[in-house]
Amino acid sequence: MGFARTCSVALVGVDGVVVEVQADLEPGVAAFTLVGLPDKSLSEARERVRAAVVNSGAEWPQRKLTVGLSPASVPKAGSGFDLALAVAVLAAAELIDPRTIADLVLIGELGLDGRIRPVRGVLPAVLAAAEAGYDQVVVPQQTVGEAALVPGISVLGVRSLRQLIAVLTDAPVPDEEPPDEGRPDPMLAGLLVPGAGVGTGLATGTCETPDLRDVAGQRGARLALEVAAAGGHHLFLSGPPGAGKTMLAERLPGILPPLSRRESLEVTAVHSVAGILPPGKPLVSAAPYCAPHHSATMQSLVGGGNGTPRPGACSLAHRGILFLDEAPEFSAKALDALRQPLESGHVVIARAAGVVRLPARFLMVLAANPCPCGRHTVRGGTCDCAPSAVRRYQSRLSGPLLDRVDLRIDAEPVTRADLLGGGGEPTATVAARVRTARERAAARLHGTPWQLNANVPGHELRTRWHPAPGALANAERDIERGLLTARGLDRVLRVAWTLADLAGRDRPDTRDVDLALELRTGIARGIPATAGRPS
Repeated sequence: MGFARTCSVALVGVDGVVVEVQADLEPGVAAFTLVGLPDKSLSEARERVRAAVVNSGAEWPQRKLTVGLSPASVPKAGSGFDLALAVAVLAAAELIDPRTIADLVLIGELGLDGRIRPVRGVLPAVLAAAEAGYDQVVVPQQTVGEAALVPGISVLGVRSLRQLIAVLTDAPVPDEEPPDEGRPDPMLAGLLVPGAGVGTGLATGTCETPDLRDVAGQRGARLALEVAAAGGHHLFLSGPPGAGKTMLAERLPGILPPLSRRESLEVTAVHSVAGILPPGKPLVSAAPYCAPHHSATMQSLVGGGNGTPRPGACSLAHRGILFLDEAPEFSAKALDALRQPLESGHVVIARAAGVVRLPARFLMVLAANPCPCGRHTVRGGTCDCAPSAVRRYQSRLSGPLLDRVDLRIDAEPVTRADLLGGGGEPTATVAARVRTARERAAARLHGTPWQLNANVPGHELRTRWHPAPGALANAERDIERGLLTARGLDRVLRVAWTLADLAGRDRPDTRDVDLALELRTGIARGIPATAGRPS
């Protein structure tokens, strides 16, 4: 009899579980049994592994073979267990010393010729292995950069099963032919999943970031964009077609600061699982930008699908921007499904196969026309929509969803003077102010679980960080008049703190609170659009 064990990783959402792969050989009729809740693609590994071992020059054991995946109660999916299965079988047949692989984590798919293909989710898998105490992993050569992002772990990249067998048996390592220069590597097909991210508007970094200087006019909307970036506040832009709502949203990523190391690992893990991580760029360092079409379903926004739930648009926009253009055209069910992640920063998807928790802390930007024809608020415009049609169109955005939006701005039509007067401030200037404001907020929130003003609970704002005396007078009056809810007051306080950070003040005063009220309710308070900026 022969027995050997090694390890691989099963992914549940973006969380990994270390799986022990046990191979047992006994006398009897040659058979290959795989147990431990494998899915269809994993069950087919029996044929892939057998062919890969034979084509790599090793002998397949002609005995009764049983491979168990433990813990058996955890569902296993995907082809990333192939490499661990092959090595465990070879060790059980005493072609490899079982002691050399007992504490080794192996991740990769095997081709019938023995080549090792990359798989999705290498980063979260290696993170799970490191957290479980393992310090050695073997991954496909193409994903070494992604696996090496995890500190304190030794990564071995191999191109074929022959090379790995040689490394484990101290034999000369054979060379594998590299892909032809100038032609795409066919082995990378396992990393990019068609349809997983294409069409969602994810920024790939292949083109220049558009500059805010291109936006004509819109002083109020530009200020709201700056406040949203500085404090992480959700934004709603309403206005006629051609006012520049989409232009503003597309320029928001450029004024956001780069992601921290921890945030980059979080975003990279989600993109790796989703199959949209560009080859050769193992780490996502800039805030992602996701703009799904208004025909998107609820599952495509929050995640789901058949079998194991996959990340949706709000998880792909984690630590970045989720832009919903033509927001009233989205289904009400899909929009209201965003209410929970807007509050909690994550999505919990319950299915018959299990429960998956996906990160989803994003900055949401909504854009909408005032009516179906878009000319309802245009001065001198000829709106053909009936009043009932306007009310019905505007009511597609539910009150509970809008109550979670801190900034609501009416984008005015661009005038001839705006077009001929040149652009406003460039992105670099605004980004510098945003970075300074975030540094002030981070210093104030040091030692707390929060980093942005938008994430601070209202109770903490009311009891721990107080605005200037008398600053809340108008906000309290709006609550009494029913113009502001309790949640709305908390969000006004958060925006006021962001305005104070932008202006370099130690705490919000009456100007900051009144401007925050104007940005939320749309009721003019006589505050200039530059009040939140340093003088």
